[in-house]
Amino acid sequence: MSMRRTTTTRRAMTAVTITAALALALTGCGDDGGEDPQSTGSTAPSAPASPSAPEDKGEPQQEDTAAGENVDPNVKLAETRGQGGFVLVINEVKRDSGGFLTIQGQVTNEGDTRQTTTTWSGSEVNIVNKNPNSVAGATLVDKVGKKRYYVLRDTDSRCLCTTAITPIAPGKTAQIFMQFPAPPQTTTEVDFTLPTFATTSLKISG
Repeated sequence: MSMRRTTTTRRAMTAVTITAALALALTGCGDDGGEDPQSTGSTAPSAPASPSAPEDKGEPQQEDTAAGENVDPNVKLAETRGQGGFVLVINEVKRDSGGFLTIQGQVTNEGDTRQTTTTWSGSEVNIVNKNPNSVAGATLVDKVGKKRYYVLRDTDSRCLCTTAITPIAPGKTAQIFMQFPAPPQTTTEVDFTLPTFATTSLKISG
């Protein structure tokens, strides 16, 4: 009987010792750096960075920041009025390297009520869905070359223009810009149209 009890006691002590050792080992792993490697991997999975779309480099964040850069707001190349008391002033019409034509301007609400800009995106459903509250509906017409130009867009139908324009309160102004394919060098003047605004002629510089 004493031998059996001694054997049982030794087995119990061995089990307790192994259990304690495992608990210490697990505690040491969990305290390493203050983080559990498994939980870190599950809460912050790594993902390959995808290349930015063209409008993301210039559209709607870059588009918004690009509007008004290096442009003198006091230069008035053209002015046209739209519905709801909106007034659009064009500050720059310039050819860029790469065959682009960039137009920059500012829209002021001279009306008495806060106005939305949803109609400026145009009537193409796919364009409107990809570019809400934008100036994607703008067009240029080269009457001499008999061609119409639309705002540049990427393969996902997102425009190279100002997007996400918030409703404009009375007396407030929003900066806008848009890029088109550049007409031939022989074309020095085009007709510009933004939905709900009257058509106006623009002289191209550069």
